[in-house]
Amino acid sequence: MKRHLLTLSFIACYLSFGPQQAQAQDFDNLPDPIEDVNKVVDNTPDSIAKALSARPAPGSTRVGTKPVMFLVGNSTMRNGTLGNGNNGQWGWGYYFPKYFNAQKISVENQALGGMSTRTFYTDLWPAVRQALKPGDWVIVSIGHNDNGEFFDQRRARAVIPGVDPDTMYVGFNQRTQRQDTVYSYGHYLRLYINDVRARGANPILMSLTPRDAYDEKTGLIIRKPQTEWAAYVAAVEGVPFVDLNELSGQKLDSYSPWKENYHFMGDHIHTSKFGAEMNARSAAEGLYYSQNPALKPLQQMMQNVVADQWQVDRKPGKPVLFFTGDSTVKNADKEDDGMWGWASQAQTVFDESKITLCNAARAGRSTRSFIREGLWEKVYNSLQPGDYVTIQFGHNDICPITDQKARGVIPGTQDTLHVYKMDDGSYQTVYSFGWYLRKMIDDVREKGATPILVSLTPRNEWPGGRIERRDASYGKWYREVVEQTGVAFIDMHNISADFLDKKFAVKRLPDDKQKAKEKVAALKEKAGVYFKKDHTHASKLGAQMNAQSFAKGLRQSGSELAKYLKK
Repeated sequence: MKRHLLTLSFIACYLSFGPQQAQAQDFDNLPDPIEDVNKVVDNTPDSIAKALSARPAPGSTRVGTKPVMFLVGNSTMRNGTLGNGNNGQWGWGYYFPKYFNAQKISVENQALGGMSTRTFYTDLWPAVRQALKPGDWVIVSIGHNDNGEFFDQRRARAVIPGVDPDTMYVGFNQRTQRQDTVYSYGHYLRLYINDVRARGANPILMSLTPRDAYDEKTGLIIRKPQTEWAAYVAAVEGVPFVDLNELSGQKLDSYSPWKENYHFMGDHIHTSKFGAEMNARSAAEGLYYSQNPALKPLQQMMQNVVADQWQVDRKPGKPVLFFTGDSTVKNADKEDDGMWGWASQAQTVFDESKITLCNAARAGRSTRSFIREGLWEKVYNSLQPGDYVTIQFGHNDICPITDQKARGVIPGTQDTLHVYKMDDGSYQTVYSFGWYLRKMIDDVREKGATPILVSLTPRNEWPGGRIERRDASYGKWYREVVEQTGVAFIDMHNISADFLDKKFAVKRLPDDKQKAKEKVAALKEKAGVYFKKDHTHASKLGAQMNAQSFAKGLRQSGSELAKYLKK
């Protein structure tokens, strides 16, 4: 009881004196995390203390007289003590601001893990309500924690299911040590709506994020009952409503079970970065495409909602071949004596009257950074049934994991992850090389397109007088992914290496070490006609050679893509 009273006294201190004074509090003697009735461990006691100081003071992001959008929710909107992903879990409120023009409106994520409609209203809402000004917006999407006991010692956050405005339950609240009255879910939503309107601001109701739970009969993600309740209150009160539960639920339903699963992290409620980004986009799409006239002023302040795609000149019956990868796939590709990626020479082997070529690769990228920077998402958004995608990474993947470029991955193909603290102090969840490849393969198949895994180009290194083969690392990992997924595979690495060996390799190096070293140097110089500036990047001739290797691999594999090659 003493610990809980400490937490409550901190809240009172925060609400009375503001965030600056609250930041000076000592947080060492706080309760341990609690497993709730949903079997979820929530760091709420810790969050109430630390996150109150980590969250922006309500209204503090306001710029001049411009409006503020306040987000009201729980850990699915703002996760962890600091909301920084250090536990691998992210709330969608973190990614929501990208959909709004910061020159017109600021977005404040006032959500806090463990809150219910009731406890947020009693403990945190007063400060938010006080900060509201005419023209502001408030999104209320809360309810995951509304079950449990009404007056228990630890939580006391449950509400009465439904929307009945006259339903109430009176009892002694052990958490607050006073008499308390509990109302229905709908009643609390009405309280938020009335308070927002009283301040001249604009309320918006959203249903909850979906859980990682399937309906046994339909095989679809279970829809939450709070959706109907929130929709009813919104209709009666004349408030805009966005069915976030349905929008994200439909997306999860379209995913493979494996993909659906990695959108969650640690349990069946909280989301990974992938899940949080998906929910943020769903929420933005729900607002942006709404026909409710009350949302028109807000829609004019939104941005980035229309999904980014490659601008491809599509012709009926003519598929598109997307190339993804690093600088060995797409480089400067301009000067005859410069560095070239092999996909820039794909037109030398493909009949462009039958297929459209789109080089979406980017220099310096790994599987991880290509996905993290949204480059893969742009390809994913562009795919249509019948398209093809080559996936070729590796040269930049086994790099430092935590440095500024943030492109290193966990070696191997295991289905694993780890949360790393980056050199800049942020946190990122990093997966294995094989995991990222499997994600891309799965995404392509989801769109009805065909993924083709391509091994990395060989390097101009000649140990033992023959060109270097990386079959014990990347080659092994590629083949493991092929075995795991059944994906089509073109072993460009060995096809090109065979060509170079046939042209330049020696059966044996001299026994004399100095002469052997000189011989290797001579081999590198001869083979250098296929490379440019270093041992990795290709010359234009080298790019054409690798394109020929790809075509040879297609023919040998019997791939359907081979029918689009030149005769």
